Amino acid sequence: QVQLVESGGGLVQAGGSLRLSCTASESDFRIDDMDWYRQVPGKQREQVAGMTISGRTDYADSVKGRFAVSRNNARNTVYLQMNDLKPEDSGVYYCNVVVYSPAGTRRGDYWGQGTQVTVSS
Repeated sequence: QVQLVESGGGLVQAGGSLRLSCTASESDFRIDDMDWYRQVPGKQREQVAGMTISGRTDYADSVKGRFAVSRNNARNTVYLQMNDLKPEDSGVYYCNVVVYSPAGTRRGDYWGQGTQVTVSS
């Protein structure tokens, strides 16, 4: 079972920055996509950023130019640098990773526990 541990959320004023991290607990597998999602009350969870194992990145239009996703494959860790934060960026942020066995069999996708980000105006 893959476990993901997130950290880095908190309360910040508009215009400030936060850096989220998400680390997978095991190393005997290959992680493919590593993505960040955001959920606010009453709305569906939405993807805000992601990075493939080859390094291709993807961002929601609302965060382009302000957020940056990166990963350290040796540490099984994905990061989300969030700059120029806005109140509408508030929500619970979850990481999601797609995991394969060393033989290349897809094992599934896993979610972190979520970390709260609150941006005050």
